[in-house]
Amino acid sequence: MMKIRAFLPCRKGSERVPKKNIKPFFNYKNGLIELKLNQLLASKCIDEILLSTNDEEIISYAESLNNNKIIIHKRAENLSGSDTSTDDLILHVLDLVTDGVVLWTHVTSPFITAEVYDDAISRYFEMTEKGYDSLMTTGHVHGFLWDESGPLNYDRAIEKWPRTQTINPLHEINSGIFINSVENYQIYKDRIGQKPYLMILDKVKGFDIDWNEDFLMAECLMESLCKDSRC
Repeated sequence: MMKIRAFLPCRKGSERVPKKNIKPFFNYKNGLIELKLNQLLASKCIDEILLSTNDEEIISYAESLNNNKIIIHKRAENLSGSDTSTDDLILHVLDLVTDGVVLWTHVTSPFITAEVYDDAISRYFEMTEKGYDSLMTTGHVHGFLWDESGPLNYDRAIEKWPRTQTINPLHEINSGIFINSVENYQIYKDRIGQKPYLMILDKVKGFDIDWNEDFLMAECLMESLCKDSRC
């Protein structure tokens, strides 16, 4: 079995949610980074966690866990700005990993648990046997989607306002999980291959924290789930 490495990028200096990665979140004193490392460490399939960050607070917290599965990489400042592109980070992954499989994830997906990671990894290997070459998580969008020219996913000449459940759904990438072989990273310079399997997550699991409102909603949702013993 190829080694599975989780790549977890956590840069310092979030502009939309200050200290987003490490500010207290729900019952987690060290915030989203504490929750996410707990989830990744609980995975039965992930062999190593490559934590790439320029945030000294995150480094200090990760070191305090004293876990050999966590490999801390102090990211260069030229790869840590708000203008750093994902394409640059993809090349950064190739500086850290030379073989195996990379599972790229983010702390901003707080409801992707160890069980979801293990399911995604199992699904990745299953689907590569069926002709897919990578995996990424998405959410189904059933709404009325338009651009400036009109509707994208239904035909108003047939029915002006169809029931949303009958509209052909589109996939929205939620940035929760990307799984790809290092070989594909080297060939395509991308965190997916040429034929990714789209693994659909429900709205809770696929929830992504991008804005301060998202952070607040995620805390409320986490509290509600924990009351129902689902956290």
